[in-house]
Amino acid sequence: MRSSCVVLAALVALAAYYIYIPLPSSASDPWKLMLLDAAIRSIVQVSDLIHYLGLSHPLLAMNFIFVSLGKKSAWSARVKVTDTDFDGVEVRVFEGPPKPEEPLKRSVVFVHGGGWALASAKIEFYNELCMEMAEELNAVIVSVDYRLVPKVHFPEQIHDVVRATKYFLQPEVLQKYSVDPDRIGISGDSAGGNLAAVLCQQFSQDVNLKKKLKVQALIYPVLQALDFNTPSYQQNANIPILSRHFMIKLWVAYFKGNEDFVQEMVVNNHTSLDEKEATALRARLTWTSLLPASITKNYKPVVQTTGNARILQEIPQLLDVRSSPLIADQEVLKHLPKTYILTCEHDVLRDDGIMYAKRLESADVEVTHDHFEDGFHGCLLFTKWPANFAVAIQTRNSYFKWLDRNL
Repeated sequence: MRSSCVVLAALVALAAYYIYIPLPSSASDPWKLMLLDAAIRSIVQVSDLIHYLGLSHPLLAMNFIFVSLGKKSAWSARVKVTDTDFDGVEVRVFEGPPKPEEPLKRSVVFVHGGGWALASAKIEFYNELCMEMAEELNAVIVSVDYRLVPKVHFPEQIHDVVRATKYFLQPEVLQKYSVDPDRIGISGDSAGGNLAAVLCQQFSQDVNLKKKLKVQALIYPVLQALDFNTPSYQQNANIPILSRHFMIKLWVAYFKGNEDFVQEMVVNNHTSLDEKEATALRARLTWTSLLPASITKNYKPVVQTTGNARILQEIPQLLDVRSSPLIADQEVLKHLPKTYILTCEHDVLRDDGIMYAKRLESADVEVTHDHFEDGFHGCLLFTKWPANFAVAIQTRNSYFKWLDRNL
């Protein structure tokens, strides 16, 4: 009996050691966040083991686990859900309940997150989010199931989202789904926010598009790969559920780059002063002027005099505006539609969103920026027990309210 108690106590201690991580006191539901982080770390470690054994690419293994645990069938009592394809790109379409007084619905093309490598329009988190959006807004939501790393790499994910959206914007397709062509927006979270922002920039410059998007709504978007030492990257380097190291690994995987470069990119060795093109573009995201003093006061820019020239030679996509929409020319930005940007305090990507909001405002774009002091990356998805967070409800309500008022 005594030995059993000792073993049990040891197991409890080991579990507590594995689960516990120091978190800021302002983070929403910190113990739940620790448990969520431990679950995600376990999946990452299992995926790494599978890769080490030579059984699969780690991102394929990770995504298989995520999708297997969270697959959701296309069914709802109030929302019509259909799996189809738009010009060869898989989509899940959510049609809100019809209203006789509104024969035409508004619509949102939604692009899921997951670092261009994980998740799906069909997993429970995104299925539930889009279903609720369709019902709350009485809208048609087109959730794009674009192809993922490592099966395809940049810029194929962009091509999928652009192709599906252009197909949807055809008059006969909009008529089929009873969509008002003047009330269509684009939205996405995290890497999906990146793809949505890139698409919006491209559409704003496309003279062949007869109808432009009315709004864009970006949820904690990833918007640049030049500086991994913004104040939020420094402050939240090891905060769940997205660490700086893992974010850079996802960037490198997106570009099919050499993972050996990750550690050098942590200290900005890819955009050192001896890289002239990078230095010129860096001026567009000078966070000492784009971010408020309350954020910058405790941090210093990390700019190397000399870096590793091989990084940009092998991964020139790091400086491509199609991957980093934050560095777009001001002339491009001024043609963008009304914009909503949601950021979270405990997120490495916080400053990407804040800087984009500032640049858009400088280009005379109407911007609403909602910031959540207790939020963390991905929080908007976690509204259901056992991974239910108070900030998830708050962020989702804010997001839906803005869409309802502006779309």
